[in-house]
Amino acid sequence: MITIISGSNRKNNKTVHFAKHVCDRLSEQVETEVRFLDLSDLDTNMVSETMYKDSEQPEIIRYVQDTYFIPSTKLWFFVPEYNGSYPGILKLILDSMSVRDYDISFGGKKACITGIASGRAGNLRGMDHLADVLNHLGMYVHPNKNPISSIYKELSKESNTLSEDAMKSLQKQIDQFLGF
Repeated sequence: MITIISGSNRKNNKTVHFAKHVCDRLSEQVETEVRFLDLSDLDTNMVSETMYKDSEQPEIIRYVQDTYFIPSTKLWFFVPEYNGSYPGILKLILDSMSVRDYDISFGGKKACITGIASGRAGNLRGMDHLADVLNHLGMYVHPNKNPISSIYKELSKESNTLSEDAMKSLQKQIDQFLGF
């Protein structure tokens, strides 16, 4: 199974459009199941002192781990640039999941990262930060960390469809990820 993760919990974010595009293309190209996790759909009241206690974790953390991480062999993270890195909600989820079923959630799994930014660098720094965390968790990160910059030029304002250049860049990353 492959899981696509749209890494922002901000409602009406633009990252989700790039992630959905890849999810749709992957679903057309592979026979394995492709699941889509949109962090903006999660209950935001998951922060509590029990997050880091295996037996008392909030149900939403257990659900994400059991539904999206444990059964996946590959995960693809779409991460917008927040303050020069990736969103804290993604780090919070990764940290809280690491207290239960660590190895089967992360160990030896393959990951891909796409950075999304309105600026010029496409979240290069944030992708490196996330890659370091994923490597620490025991995951293998595909070397093509794709920075998509100036997203307001790459995404139609009216229909939220991707530009031809963005689709080509993502298709190249899809092809490489499938061979990874």
